[in-house]
Amino acid sequence: MIADVRAHTEERMSKAVSHAASEFASVRTGRATPALVERLKVEYYGTDVPLAQLAGFSIPEPRLLVISPYDKSSIKAIEKAVLHSDLGITPSNDGAVVRLVFPQLTEERRRELVKVVKHKAEEARVAVRGVRRAARHELEALERNAEISSDDLERAEKDLERVTHDHIADIDRMLARKEQELLEV
Repeated sequence: MIADVRAHTEERMSKAVSHAASEFASVRTGRATPALVERLKVEYYGTDVPLAQLAGFSIPEPRLLVISPYDKSSIKAIEKAVLHSDLGITPSNDGAVVRLVFPQLTEERRRELVKVVKHKAEEARVAVRGVRRAARHELEALERNAEISSDDLERAEKDLERVTHDHIADIDRMLARKEQELLEV
């Protein structure tokens, strides 16, 4: 029973860490990357569709992202979605592809982005701690129902703490890497 709780907890904590990684990838660093736009919602024939389902991406230069729509009639909708996103980039198109040119980030903007990333990291830590709290409640319920002993509960809680610290350390490493990437000129 303890092993089931631990496995379920680790799986949920890993999901929180991977979600944080995808959130970090969506923060602009001055370099072009498809992760910045692939989750943008584009209104396509009346429904909101992720851009990744409507187009392919290529990066011919470090600061240029080319979006090649599978259906050329969706170019205007893609442009509109990029314009209304929080990227702050004006797209240009030649009738076949949409080009996004990423300008060099200012020092002030870099500092703002570092704050955004730190906030996302804190949200991820809170999510991991929430998973730990739920697992602790499950373990305590097992002890109350006399399914495990108090010694087993104590060992399981120590193991739970170790797993939690490992996942939070992963988040902190990702944060440090992203911070360094953002501050690099």
